[in-house]
Amino acid sequence: MATIASGALVNLEELVPSSQHFKHGISLRVTGKLQDYDVETAVAVIVDRNASLKVDTQHLNINLRIGSIFQFIGELLLEPDNEAILKARVGRNMDGMDLNLYRQSLQLLRDFQAGR
Repeated sequence: MATIASGALVNLEELVPSSQHFKHGISLRVTGKLQDYDVETAVAVIVDRNASLKVDTQHLNINLRIGSIFQFIGELLLEPDNEAILKARVGRNMDGMDLNLYRQSLQLLRDFQAGR
């Protein structure tokens, strides 16, 4: 039986071609504000600061609202033009979460893990 990898916590700004997380098939957990959603294709666009990511939500049963904060876990797919899209297997609304505090806590977690 195949094991599903846990989603590595990443900021959207880190998803650039030079990043260790910018690999086809890697399991990621991303958080951002829903900027756009296409009902016909089930593709959402989330943003955080100046970065954005397309998210394929076709396998999710979730109510998406523009302007709300969402967290998605799934596998990163890289298209031939190096454009990334996350094929989400889990999604949840995170309204009320302070994104600045979230980014700070993620950095503290990484600092702690690096010091072990």
